[in-house]
Amino acid sequence: MATIIVNGKSFTAPDGKRLILALVDEGIDILHRCGGNARCTTCRVTFNSGEPQSYHPREQAKLESSGNLGKFRLSCHILCEGTMDVNVLQSLASTGLPDPGPLPAAEIPV
Repeated sequence: MATIIVNGKSFTAPDGKRLILALVDEGIDILHRCGGNARCTTCRVTFNSGEPQSYHPREQAKLESSGNLGKFRLSCHILCEGTMDVNVLQSLASTGLPDPGPLPAAEIPV
């Protein structure tokens, strides 16, 4: 089991679960406008600790093409592991949008 920390709140999630789904399942307010396909970058997070060293190829390509590589990560393309201390950068409450977006699938798209 992974330990996820957001704003001082700690919870566990199964290893290998998409980080975005762990956050949503825990009731954390986070956007996911494209449904977890690494297209919109609204599920962005930063890490205080526990950031994965590698990038999923789709996450890396999107961050590079938008000039955001090294600025934040996409929680839709990160799998839970170890202890991850995360900051959510975009919440539904801060946008005025009607919903956070379609729920991402359990698996990262190929």
